[in-house]
Amino acid sequence: MFNVILAIHIIVAIAMIGLILIQHGKGADAGASFGAGASATVFGAAGSANFLTRATAILAIIFFSTSLTLAVHARKQAEGQYQLDIPTTPPISAPAPTTTPE
Repeated sequence: MFNVILAIHIIVAIAMIGLILIQHGKGADAGASFGAGASATVFGAAGSANFLTRATAILAIIFFSTSLTLAVHARKQAEGQYQLDIPTTPPISAPAPTTTPE
């Protein structure tokens, strides 16, 4: 289960990086209003921002949930490693007194 969540986490992280790099900055909107070719995009003049923003938000939610799941799993896995081993044998008592033959 840990490996599946880790694989999903890595895929979502790479997809999020790609989506964030595709998005235009706030300064690019000024050039689009003067006819800089925004209407020739796949999603239309304003549709790409809305779709990319929602997709990034969904991927961010998935990323945070997988992060929390991996953190909880790692904590449970590490709990047993840092406990002291308490011996189950009874403690050694003082030796019995010896008698010397007379």
